[in-house]
Amino acid sequence: MSGTVAEKVILIIAEQAVLDPSDVRMDSTLESLGIDSLGLVESIFAIEEAFDISVPFNANEPDKSSFDISSVGVIVAAVEGLIAAK
Repeated sequence: MSGTVAEKVILIIAEQAVLDPSDVRMDSTLESLGIDSLGLVESIFAIEEAFDISVPFNANEPDKSSFDISSVGVIVAAVEGLIAAK
């Protein structure tokens, strides 16, 4: 999988939402894209695998997670930070 971090994250999220990647904007929320809690967990796993990182996200307590999932753009920035910290 080539492309920028943003492109890869958008592809992963689009796949989970069964949308065309062009329908996923940086200001989109996962909820607005129709991604439920299972889709969120699957997206996190796919992101971890695609970038060989460990995302600090607890699916059982998402509100207490240090990984912000408020929008696609915030997720992209967090993934970029995790990659830089590797």
